[in-house]
Amino acid sequence: MLDAGDRPIYDGRRQPDDRISIGFRRVLVLRQATRMSTGTERRPERVTRSVARRFAPIGGERGGALDDHHGPGGPVDRRAALRTMGAVLAGAFGGRHLGGSLLAADPAPDDAPANGARAAGDPFAPPGRCSWPSFRNGNELRGVAGCPLPERLELLWKAPAQDGMVSAAAIVAGHVYAPVLGGRLYCLDRRTGKPVWEYQSLENPKPNAFLPGFQSAPTVTADSVFLGDEDGVFHAVDRRTGKRKWTFQTQAEIIASAAVVGERVIFGSYDSHLYCLEAKTGALVWKLQTGDRINGSPAVSQGVCFVTGCDEHLHVVDVATGAERYKMPIETYLIASPAVYGDVLYFGTYTGEVLAVNWKEKKVVWRYRDPEKEFPIHSSAAVTGAFVVVGSRDKRIHCIDRRTGKRVWIVPTRGRVDSSPVVVGDRVYVGSSDGNLYGLELATGKVVWKFAAGRAISASPAVGEGCLVIGTESADGQIFCFGSSDAAGT
Repeated sequence: MLDAGDRPIYDGRRQPDDRISIGFRRVLVLRQATRMSTGTERRPERVTRSVARRFAPIGGERGGALDDHHGPGGPVDRRAALRTMGAVLAGAFGGRHLGGSLLAADPAPDDAPANGARAAGDPFAPPGRCSWPSFRNGNELRGVAGCPLPERLELLWKAPAQDGMVSAAAIVAGHVYAPVLGGRLYCLDRRTGKPVWEYQSLENPKPNAFLPGFQSAPTVTADSVFLGDEDGVFHAVDRRTGKRKWTFQTQAEIIASAAVVGERVIFGSYDSHLYCLEAKTGALVWKLQTGDRINGSPAVSQGVCFVTGCDEHLHVVDVATGAERYKMPIETYLIASPAVYGDVLYFGTYTGEVLAVNWKEKKVVWRYRDPEKEFPIHSSAAVTGAFVVVGSRDKRIHCIDRRTGKRVWIVPTRGRVDSSPVVVGDRVYVGSSDGNLYGLELATGKVVWKFAAGRAISASPAVGEGCLVIGTESADGQIFCFGSSDAAGT
């Protein structure tokens, strides 16, 4: 692994942290290369395309227009250059809990899905109230589940996650949609974990070919799954068949997840642009250039899109036109995505603060920080009527009073907490790089459940249809599904 002093310059700026791009942090990942008669050999063979991109300025690698639209056939092939870089680098680096009092007081998000029970006999019904269709379960990115989990969680199944999983899964209508760094999107049966279909970031790749990984979480609609890859390609996948519908090429990797608003899909890219496309065709509707890489997933509320990134600003954008209403200086990198509650946004910063910003009044309502431990926050906050819960690289989970910005509790772990918490009734679930998945009492922070996954967890939980799904990092990562064995067949 390269240390901070070895990081290359990207567009004239240093990476603020080695986790802003997981594609870069994993310069070399041990991947299965060949099986010998005497056993299995691994060799360091995966060099991500995002590495190559960081040696070129924005617009200097592809040479094409930003809004080039591609049908089946995909992006330009650069494998030869990657193999050369790989050789150089390889030589250089050897009962249920409803929590009614809290949830009942929360207003429903603008984009709350309809209660829509699954149509009889339809295994691919639209997302409903108990689904988890996107990164933070809705465009307001609050990270709150629509339905409860069993009081006692059991491990129902686990499945391999090639090269590891660092984002969140989606859970809709009996299916789990799980993206992995090995360049695959898995559709799994929620009850059994058995594969339904598998989508690859490249069509018809050669054996052992490099596949750009998926760092963004999928967004699932009635008929499509949307997500971006680390080669800057945004994908629309047929939800029933797993076949490619269309792709759209940007000029740098995509780690942000997408927001679907009506017939449009909105997402950000490391090429500094926020894109709005037609969901059916992938045609460009509008794009907005910001000052640097976009890390956070866009939040949408009241016809407005909120986006954050490395240009140290909060951007407030009109969804219909793409016009920027204004941008507000934050004076630090923003890795996490903003959560919306009413007229206030909540998000952590690279300098270790959590901010509450009234976007209509254009002012900071409160700031939360621990002066003794000022570590970057990559975790996106979960927000309820009473609390803001967020992880930090100080190895702790923080709960803050939503109205006052005062500390409620802190729970220590033994690793970085880049995972984004999920509130489920009167509990909150979050992973840690110490390899544990934690279940805490929301009001007190008491640890009431813990699972040792055996590998670091930077991915975020997805909670839907009575199950919790989360993945682990590393070349031999896994996807875990928890729930009740009594209800697993429903």
